[in-house]
Amino acid sequence: MNKLKELIEKRSALISEMEEMVSALDNDGEIRAFTDEEQSAYDGKKAEVERMTKTINTLREQRSADINEPVNDDKSAEEIEERAFVEYLRSGKPMEVETRADSNWTTAANGAVIPSSIANKIIEKITEISPIYGLATKYNVGGSLSIPYYDESTGAVTMTYADEFTEGEATSGKLLSITLTGFLGRAICKVSKKLMNNSNFDILSFVINKVAEACVKWIDEQLINGTSGKIEGLSAAKQVVTAASATAITADELMDLQDTIPDAYQAGAIWIMSRAARSAIRKLKDSDGNYLLNKDVTSKWGYSLFGKPVYIADCIAKPAAGKAAVYYGDFSGLAVKTSEAVNIEVLREKYAEQHAVGIVAWLEMDAKIENDEKIAVLKMKGASA
Repeated sequence: MNKLKELIEKRSALISEMEEMVSALDNDGEIRAFTDEEQSAYDGKKAEVERMTKTINTLREQRSADINEPVNDDKSAEEIEERAFVEYLRSGKPMEVETRADSNWTTAANGAVIPSSIANKIIEKITEISPIYGLATKYNVGGSLSIPYYDESTGAVTMTYADEFTEGEATSGKLLSITLTGFLGRAICKVSKKLMNNSNFDILSFVINKVAEACVKWIDEQLINGTSGKIEGLSAAKQVVTAASATAITADELMDLQDTIPDAYQAGAIWIMSRAARSAIRKLKDSDGNYLLNKDVTSKWGYSLFGKPVYIADCIAKPAAGKAAVYYGDFSGLAVKTSEAVNIEVLREKYAEQHAVGIVAWLEMDAKIENDEKIAVLKMKGASA
């Protein structure tokens, strides 16, 4: 723990103790005097606070002389960490920072000092630019996770007319579960040293945005398409509407897809599709000649279809035989388990000959649908449809 910060916190604790001692003198409005023992204890704390103040001022003067910058104790721990992280990227030398006992800084195996506050900003950015990740139900646990769900697809509790003294047949659904494990993913971005040496270049925002963008490409691909033997994502969606054509989408098929989702889950529903699918749907009109897909300034992504926002995912294939072309639903029905929060490391030597610094981000994740009723997919006609 940094000596200066430690002394400041100890001094604050002593001052609080002194204030409590003075407050205790008020007994229902009647002020009493310190006892001899209390006065001695108060004086001792006061003398200690004065000694600490002198030492703190000395350390501040020394620190200011060492780094040619006055110390601002009013800065938040996050601001201090961000400044030091940028300094480390530029110089390669970890900057001495004042951290509390609950510091967010950790030292990686290669000696790089990594603040978790930067990783948290990357997660926030990922959630912002990837709606499917942001809307999914997330579980941050280690090991395997078993999520139970009630399945009534082959049987359900029913009520029928009956006569006295006749036997009935019991019906019920099944209590099943999905199991999420963890698969490791990695994203690397490189930052030019020439850019970093430009004092006007916002290194922190660049790193956060670039790492988040790289992560989102992988996350969207896995959550939507999945990978055989690894993350399943939406690839096992059970509610499927099959298009009559291998390449064309009709308005009726989109209506059928939307109506597949029960009304109870429509409030938070969105459309997810490729640019090619959006281009095709933009040309569809209703019986009155009005376009179905509209530009909508109130929608987060600029378009709405049947009153719901439209998100474009580059990982979705254009409409083709047997391909999943459009997804619709409330994507909180997708369960995402992150065994390991995004953590980052700085690679200075690896890209030294390229005059660049590498930033590597690691994420351990798994995802499966936990509520089939919330999500539906339009697949094009084809052998695998």
